Amino acid sequence: MKKLFLLGMATVSAFLLVACGGSDDTPLIIYQNKVEIDDVLQAYATAWGQANGVEVEVRTCGGDACGYADQIIAEFNSANQPDIFVIEGLGQFNQFRNRIMPLDGEAWIAETDVALTVDGVVYGFPINLEGWGLAYNAEILAAAGVDPSTLTSIEGYRAAFELIDSQLDELNLSGVVAMAAGPGLTWVTGLHNFNGYLSSGLEYDDNSVITDLLNGVPNMDRLEALSLWVELLFDFADPNILLSGTYDQMINAFRNENVAFLHQGNWVDPNLLAAPAIDFEVGYAPHASGLGQVNSIFVGPPSYFVVNNQGNNPELAKQFLNDLVFTEAGHRFIVEEALYVPAFTNIELIPSAPLSAVVFEYAQAGNIYAWWQNDMPPGFGMDDLGPIYFLFANGDITREQFIERIANEIRTLAP
Repeated sequence: MKKLFLLGMATVSAFLLVACGGSDDTPLIIYQNKVEIDDVLQAYATAWGQANGVEVEVRTCGGDACGYADQIIAEFNSANQPDIFVIEGLGQFNQFRNRIMPLDGEAWIAETDVALTVDGVVYGFPINLEGWGLAYNAEILAAAGVDPSTLTSIEGYRAAFELIDSQLDELNLSGVVAMAAGPGLTWVTGLHNFNGYLSSGLEYDDNSVITDLLNGVPNMDRLEALSLWVELLFDFADPNILLSGTYDQMINAFRNENVAFLHQGNWVDPNLLAAPAIDFEVGYAPHASGLGQVNSIFVGPPSYFVVNNQGNNPELAKQFLNDLVFTEAGHRFIVEEALYVPAFTNIELIPSAPLSAVVFEYAQAGNIYAWWQNDMPPGFGMDDLGPIYFLFANGDITREQFIERIANEIRTLAP
């Protein structure tokens, strides 16, 4: 696979003042799940609509208060259903495929390597790239005597965690790692952490492990490696966060410099930049969840815009997506306003948000492992695997039982 970011020369314009018109003058409706960008997407969509002589309505359903996957079904049955909506990968594509319009032939496809393609047909517009390793506070690591370049194996991490743990009082830390494994945060464990089993150490387009999983075949060697990594994280996690901590408590422990590491991705940048913004250097080290040495972080599209094949405004919807890629205003929205890492090679703006900038550097270097967790069946990661992580974190099962329970869940997927 090509590097995701080969910066090219591109000539972009402001909004293209071309009104395509809708069906019966109904508004273009966008249904999305990122509450953190609701304000800036509303503003961008309003400006785009004014420039193109159409009304645009953005509906947002995300976070703990709204179940997007359930609510989108209700939206489909409403009088004015969405023209553009969000899916998070192959699992949701299969769930909603009878609603999703093929997008072959759209101009933006030539500018990305990570469109959602199924059986050779393009269906999904990659909204952005997100990434995560284990985020670290460079100043705390330096004070503790830890070199981040040693964090490429389970042995390197163990030595670093033990060294920092021996200095908790001197460094004024409440723990080494901020990671939550409680019932409300099973996406942290059953999706993001488990992706290490699916892709760590593999070439970006190597889907062999996820393919085996979907056929009910566990890889016991990879589960062994994953279990050692999970055990290490749990052993050195802030105990007040691990079992009952909230999303905000995880992030605040890191931004307040109470922990050295954070198990989260660059989507927390808005939290780190909120006043008062952090004033320490951050970085990412690879998750040591695979076999042997690791040198990459997990980078991929977290979600895709798709066009509703039963919506009122399919042509307007396709124009909206193209304008994100081929206009100056679209570029500014993606990188400067939404604080996203762009998924398109013709976007020359470079992310400046702290963790996004690190993700961009890894992607530029080609040091990336894929996201396969969203190709698992809906609910498998959060509802089936996540509770097993919690039992392990709580001491209710052993590491060996953790491995066997995960393996048994995989076996249930056998055709």
